[in-house]
Amino acid sequence: MPFDTRSRPALPPAARGEGTKQRAVAYWLLAVAGAIWLMIALGGATRLTGSGLSIMEWAPFGGTLPPLSEAEWRRLYDLYRTIPQYELVNAGFGIEGFKRIFWLEWAHRFWGRVIGLAYLLPFLWFWWRGAIPRGLMPRLGLLFLLGGMQGAIGWFMVASGFDADRTTVSPYRLVVHLMLALVLFAAIVWTALDLLRGRPAVAVPGTGKVRRQVLAAFWLAALTMLAGGFVAGLRAGFTYNTFPLMDGQLVPEGYLQLDPVWRNFTANIAAVQFNHRLLATLTGLAMIGAAIAAWRRLPDGFARRAVLVMAGTVAAQYVLGIVTLLHVVPPALGTAHQALAAGVLAAGLCAWHALREPPMRHSTPRRSGSGEPGA
Repeated sequence: MPFDTRSRPALPPAARGEGTKQRAVAYWLLAVAGAIWLMIALGGATRLTGSGLSIMEWAPFGGTLPPLSEAEWRRLYDLYRTIPQYELVNAGFGIEGFKRIFWLEWAHRFWGRVIGLAYLLPFLWFWWRGAIPRGLMPRLGLLFLLGGMQGAIGWFMVASGFDADRTTVSPYRLVVHLMLALVLFAAIVWTALDLLRGRPAVAVPGTGKVRRQVLAAFWLAALTMLAGGFVAGLRAGFTYNTFPLMDGQLVPEGYLQLDPVWRNFTANIAAVQFNHRLLATLTGLAMIGAAIAAWRRLPDGFARRAVLVMAGTVAAQYVLGIVTLLHVVPPALGTAHQALAAGVLAAGLCAWHALREPPMRHSTPRRSGSGEPGA
């Protein structure tokens, strides 16, 4: 989706130079966002293959290199054999089986370190070169701190899987880890869009109505992702593998069987999966309305195309979710479903950003010869 710059006036050389610097910063941020997107996909693969608990140590620096000797492999394997996941799920799969799950978790953690360096080193370079707008510095610094916090939360999540009564991590900690990754991804994409596009110069008739519909679909999609986190944490996708009915009913039995009632929305497999389906359907319906409104009300251009791409991404994610469910969540489809959620988020951010109102312009009324207020 190319950025439309045809309506922008010609700039003096100094301003063009500043614009070139800002575009460079924006492309760097988009590259970091792409790396986070891959990290989200790796996280889904790690979860679905049961690899996340294979490394029982948190060594932010020392764990950069994989085991380099057979003795080190044996030590890590012996550590893994002490947790319930080995005893109840993988007992007897041997050190070769351990290596298969180890490598995916190691790649996940290694890629997190790569993202940290891919953010920090160019940030320092752009800062030194004076390419980062001064008002943007606090936001970029906060994003770096949140990225570091994400690593700590990841370990906090993994450590919950070592408890005596668990073979997987805590669903609540998993949701926090996933949602923070999506928030970081969204904040970086939005910042890049600010640098590349800014606000629209003039208001386009019909934008307000389309924007409201897009925002409704966007926040429904965000709630769907939150519900999807609990589906993943409870492994709820491995039950009720029919669509649209669940065990022959629209609303499954036991939807509110837990007490207090609020626990059903985070700990009841039937309720969690139903809520995810319902929110996804509402998102799809809202997106259909937004796409029709954009087609009818918006002129051809970036904003209309962004809304239509968002609609296509939501539709693809809805279909992929059904296919993943019907096939009982094979790792490849489950990973793709989690990755495409970030795609929905990115498309929604582009549409929202393109539909923002022009900046407020304050002016002082002045008298004119006709008695009418001037602009």
